[in-house]
Amino acid sequence: MQLPGVTDAEHQSSLDELARLAKTLGLTPIARVTQKRKALARAAVLGEGKLAELARHTGGTGIVPSFSKKKAASEDEAESLDEVDEVDEEVDEEVDDAPGDDAPGDEAPLHPEALATLVVVDHELSPSQARNLEKATGVEVADRTSVILQIFQRHARTREARLQVEIARLAYDAPRLREASGGADRQRGGIGGKGAGESTLELDRRRIRDRIAELRRELAGISREDAVRRARRVERGDTVALVGYTNAGKSSWFRRLTQGDVYVADELFATLDTTVRRLSPETRPPILVSDTVGFIKKLPHDLVASFRSTLDEAREASLLVHVVDVADPAWREQLAVTREVLAELGVHVRVWSERDAPTGAARRDEGERPCLVLLNKLDRLDEDAQAAIRAELPDAMLVSARDDASLAAVRARIVAFFEASMDEAQLFVPWARHGAVSAMRKSARVLEEEHDEAGTRLRVRAPAAVLARLRAQLEG
Repeated sequence: MQLPGVTDAEHQSSLDELARLAKTLGLTPIARVTQKRKALARAAVLGEGKLAELARHTGGTGIVPSFSKKKAASEDEAESLDEVDEVDEEVDEEVDDAPGDDAPGDEAPLHPEALATLVVVDHELSPSQARNLEKATGVEVADRTSVILQIFQRHARTREARLQVEIARLAYDAPRLREASGGADRQRGGIGGKGAGESTLELDRRRIRDRIAELRRELAGISREDAVRRARRVERGDTVALVGYTNAGKSSWFRRLTQGDVYVADELFATLDTTVRRLSPETRPPILVSDTVGFIKKLPHDLVASFRSTLDEAREASLLVHVVDVADPAWREQLAVTREVLAELGVHVRVWSERDAPTGAARRDEGERPCLVLLNKLDRLDEDAQAAIRAELPDAMLVSARDDASLAAVRARIVAFFEASMDEAQLFVPWARHGAVSAMRKSARVLEEEHDEAGTRLRVRAPAAVLARLRAQLEG
């Protein structure tokens, strides 16, 4: 559905992305049905002609049976009765229907072997819209949010990710619950119910609310533990968070920068769990790199909220490395989406470039995070395209995760960022406290080391916070 303000290129890119989402679930797209409208039809999304065209791909009737007010009220889905009654009116609100659209039933369905068994819609649907589409097409209907949730469920590996996905799934399912046949007339009381008068639908919804509350309590406990671990990592060294659109190449860069063994696949949302490794070859003090969940446009708000604890890695990192798939025609939009989601999480970025190297991290403004932009997949562009992109974003790095020269350049830029914020200090360690020297070597760069009768004198470079901690340990 192409709404006002959406260009043809943006619309095509969104549909291509939806097809990739479907393929990630193992589905095979067989056809596309699109329409330009001022807004989604509240009854069945599409106009009458396009609804018939869609039904020819599924073997459905293309007709939405009328609902009675009594039936709608029994389902208690927090939707207006007026919307339910407008089934026959809304289908006529087409703005730019394709030529040749006919009334439902004028065309025979496609050959049964070519019929679709699932309809995927590139918008979030209300419960009544999904239900009406199912009646018209005769097959299951899934909206964009449902597809993303299914992918998240499949790829979540850690306990935290599974909890977050289950919370988002339950929040999505709650308003879409429907009574079993005859359920509106059944009442349930006794143990587990509020007493006589609570319908099975009300009981199911209450169970969902209770389950969500239970999951959030468990997730809060895990989040507190993660917050403690992040605080300890910040004390031990500097932190970098890889962020970006899903499938932009973050995990590939994480593997190259850290020599870590992480799952890398050409599919959307291959990474849902935050992984942290040291930059390789290791620096002193160590630089820790984290790989985070990818973003996507129209990301369900419940998922943004659920993954807030995971994305705290981005909020607390000293430097963000924003990976962009510059070979994707929609890369500019993807870059903007990532920044919008980060802003929604309270992370406002400031692009950091080589010109900023002399001041580095010390120039961080209040409420901002320095951000190094990697325009990835350079190897898929011709020279003219590369030149145009360099002129458009001179502060970004045009790179490829497959290229060793790109790896060396990115690693050097990251190290330069942290080097710029380091201070130099002279530290003295008496022989009685000589065990502290080992800790200094791990958390600071030792430039000179001299021994005399009283102890060891070291000239070191490290962030101011690390130097303060080392001095406190020596004085303690």
